[in-house]
Amino acid sequence: MLSAGRRAFSALARPTLRDATLPAFARSPAALRRLLSALAILEQRDGQLNTGSLSAVTAAQKLGGTVHGFVAGGSIKAVAAEAAKIEGVEKIVAVENDAYEKGLPENYASLLVENIKKGGYTHVVAGNTAFGKNVMPRVAALLDSQQISDITAVQDDKTFVRPIYAGNAIATVESTDAIKFITVRGTAFPAAAIGGGSAAVEEGVDPKAESLSEWVSEDLATSDRPDLATAGRVVSGGRGLKSKEEFDKVMLPLADALGAAVGASRAAVDSGYADNSLQVGQTGKVVAPQLYMAVGISGAIQHLAGMKDSKVIAAINKDADAPIFQVADVGLVGDLFDKVPELTEKLKA
Repeated sequence: MLSAGRRAFSALARPTLRDATLPAFARSPAALRRLLSALAILEQRDGQLNTGSLSAVTAAQKLGGTVHGFVAGGSIKAVAAEAAKIEGVEKIVAVENDAYEKGLPENYASLLVENIKKGGYTHVVAGNTAFGKNVMPRVAALLDSQQISDITAVQDDKTFVRPIYAGNAIATVESTDAIKFITVRGTAFPAAAIGGGSAAVEEGVDPKAESLSEWVSEDLATSDRPDLATAGRVVSGGRGLKSKEEFDKVMLPLADALGAAVGASRAAVDSGYADNSLQVGQTGKVVAPQLYMAVGISGAIQHLAGMKDSKVIAAINKDADAPIFQVADVGLVGDLFDKVPELTEKLKA
């Protein structure tokens, strides 16, 4: 009987010629039971698609299966039509209801659960944005799965790479959950291209569950400068600027001269020099611009976690031993109140 059992196992394990042509995930036992399918959560605001969430589509495509997009809110026909043009997406699931316009997690989570169940998805992917970090853990909990947060690479359909300890260590995580919930670091995955796709738009399931929360109001900081999260150039100020007045006087002209977004360290934000929406770091925004200029920033590990993937890092600080110089490509030791205005004038010229 042992011999027969071995022969039976051998026959089952021996790949056929057709099996040999399939990708690795398709030859695995799990993939024989069902195909991989990913749902990428697309964010929108006031009828405009948030291009920052297109990184979730890119990450979903790396899983190897089919990719669908999901969008919800009030008056989203134009958003759904634009999302249908994303390359590599086969279907857009859209739910039009004003109740989901602001993305309140209490009712948005229930909405996602119903549509995930209907689609039978194996992976759900969202950006590691304020929205994604608010909604995705709730959805994962409702479906009894562990979320895998802030990934920077996809090794296969169940193995992912993510930074831990403020980026000082890199963890490779393998998940055996039936449905894998993933948030992706936007700077690690390029935004999926819009224009060449022709996805079908399908109406999603709307549970119309009663919400436990109500949207009251919002107070947004607006700026004509580039968006901090996606800007190609960023200038950030730290505690060394000493006051909000000096921060604005020194940093804003420099940003305008470079066509850059403005950022700040947590110390500057906590001191009231800049709005918290400008914070760069472990507890703020993670950026990876072509140029990152750190002015009056010492280089605490929490700040480095949010900007160390920048292509070129330039630092200005009067302390030659400041940790920021250890990661900077270009460093200038001097009084920022003299050096930055001088640099600004030369850039304008």
